[in-house]
Amino acid sequence: MPQAFSHTTVLLEEAVTSLVTNPSGFYVDGTFGRGGHSERILRELDDQGHILAIDKDPQAIAHAGERFGDEPRFSICHGSFAELDRFVADAGMTGKVDGILLDLGVSSPQLDDPERGFSFLNDGPLDMRMDTSSGESAADWINRAPEAEIADVIYHYGEERFSRRMAKAIVAAREEEPITTTARLAKIIAEANPRWEKGKNPATRAFQGIRIHINRELEDVEQVLEKSLDVLAVGGRLVVISFHSLEDRLVKRFIRKYVKGDEHLPPGIPVTDEMLNQRLSSGGKAVKASKDEVAANPRARSAVMRVAVKKA
Repeated sequence: MPQAFSHTTVLLEEAVTSLVTNPSGFYVDGTFGRGGHSERILRELDDQGHILAIDKDPQAIAHAGERFGDEPRFSICHGSFAELDRFVADAGMTGKVDGILLDLGVSSPQLDDPERGFSFLNDGPLDMRMDTSSGESAADWINRAPEAEIADVIYHYGEERFSRRMAKAIVAAREEEPITTTARLAKIIAEANPRWEKGKNPATRAFQGIRIHINRELEDVEQVLEKSLDVLAVGGRLVVISFHSLEDRLVKRFIRKYVKGDEHLPPGIPVTDEMLNQRLSSGGKAVKASKDEVAANPRARSAVMRVAVKKA
């Protein structure tokens, strides 16, 4: 039997309060995880309400079947939230969705299970795929990618300034023997990092960068944000919880772009709101986890929640 790993949902009350405005509405939980948000949303819905959940992880899909299999107000699709438009269209709800929730963090069961290969803290196979049924694993990529590509991924996605030293060390090590475990990769990276930050494992940023690349995380976020505009009903809400600066920057820029509207109108002519094509309004300031939540769940410390409302 698979080992059970606990997961604490971040910004649970804040997210659901911002999301649910119509108890009879249709909502999308784009990152089901272990169902914390979906369960809380269901408590706010009446018999006419419905949640369509999405997740890449086959384990999350299996968990959803066990947890909500008999719940008629709940359904789930296996895939990326970048396929949001297709899943919603299949449900016949394009342009009728009352709210979309995206929790962009990696779930604790994924991080804590050594077999998933996300963590440098416990040795396991170097996988890192959220969808273990398809795609290239981290080991496959690490052992075939050119040195320059590895350096770019670690630098751009991991924001690691010693990326080139790390990439060079990885390529040298794989020539001796393929890199297939998280412990070996973490050791190679740590030894190539000349300046260890206090309180942070020297492999943290590099592992983050590789994980983001393997799962196309930023590309998927860009796609789902754009697709949300056509999926949401007027007045529908987009609630996004990010856990690192690259994701939050994408969300912040997306909301700002569509709150501001078109910027390419000819100068010197009167402009109405309709002409600006302002498709979103802001749902307020960014929200962060409280001190009490961070004390209870340290993984909440980097969480940032942003909310937008569809105008047209």
